[in-house]
Amino acid sequence: MDVTLHLAQDPDADRLLGRSPLAALTGMLLDQQIPMEWAFKGPATIAQRLGADDLDAHGIAAYDPDAFAALLSDKPAVHRYPGSMAGRIQQLCRYLVEHYDGDAEAVWRDVGDGRELLKRLEDLPGFGKQKAQIFLALLGKQLGVRPTGWREAAGAYGEEESFRSVADITGPESLSKVRAHKQEMKAAAKAAKAAKKQGS
Repeated sequence: MDVTLHLAQDPDADRLLGRSPLAALTGMLLDQQIPMEWAFKGPATIAQRLGADDLDAHGIAAYDPDAFAALLSDKPAVHRYPGSMAGRIQQLCRYLVEHYDGDAEAVWRDVGDGRELLKRLEDLPGFGKQKAQIFLALLGKQLGVRPTGWREAAGAYGEEESFRSVADITGPESLSKVRAHKQEMKAAAKAAKAAKKQGS
């Protein structure tokens, strides 16, 4: 896996995401309740603070939990909730060590089809269906992982040029389109909630 991604909008962080399966998975895990670029810059920040040029599942799984939480909490914090996200990253790494010998790429390397890949991603700690589908779409659209039926398994996120998620971000222009889509979705959800409140 060695491609150029543009998710962190930071050359070094993006290079790490493009060559490190664990960094890409960790960025996806961090991508909630904070801006996408902040989330996907996280893996590079963690690696740097660990004094490494990549993330290592065995090392992170075995790391002292308090020390790892402190590492993520250092200014600038890796996430808005660095303590709980540190726990989630360690949980993910422990799962990868237990089920894939710490090799994040093994999650998708020999997968039979899109449905199986979606199931494997959904089984990862911290990955619900939506996160799993977005990551599956990212694998297919930008990382060349395209088992049979991957688009169908990714749902709407797998559609070509849908600009719904990080899977469609290839630069500043597509980032703006994805951001606009997310804002539309938020506004629609807010309006639906208000209408429901009025009706009750």
